[in-house]
Amino acid sequence: MPGAAAPGASEGALGRVVSRTLTAARHGPAGLMLRAAAMAVAAVGVACVHRAGDPGVLCPFRTLTGVPCPLCGGTTVFIECGSGHPVRAVLANPVVVAGVIGFAVAPLGPGGRWWALQPKSRAWVLGTALVGSELWQLFRFGVLRV
Repeated sequence: MPGAAAPGASEGALGRVVSRTLTAARHGPAGLMLRAAAMAVAAVGVACVHRAGDPGVLCPFRTLTGVPCPLCGGTTVFIECGSGHPVRAVLANPVVVAGVIGFAVAPLGPGGRWWALQPKSRAWVLGTALVGSELWQLFRFGVLRV
């Protein structure tokens, strides 16, 4: 038929749009905006799902042992951010908040600096962050007391 699109033409156009979007998400201010928008949509979505029906503890380690893991509170961070409570999000897990911010601003240059570090240095930074996060969670859940 004259004027009709060839089969698969719309998938090709959609594929090009997705490809351009993913490429833009890797670089500069456009990347920052795309990453921040995606995280905001995810946070609001998680908050809405949580409001509709609380699924309970999602951490398998905590469910099995009763002890929080270093990333416990990660879902709570998104729930609190999506609900408009940034201070509660930071109190739930400051390391997850720092990681999310680092991921968002990576296209502006910090991502390149991170990968320029020696693997041993990156391992020390991540290890220190996880130990600090675990101590935070143990205090937060009352397992450790001062």
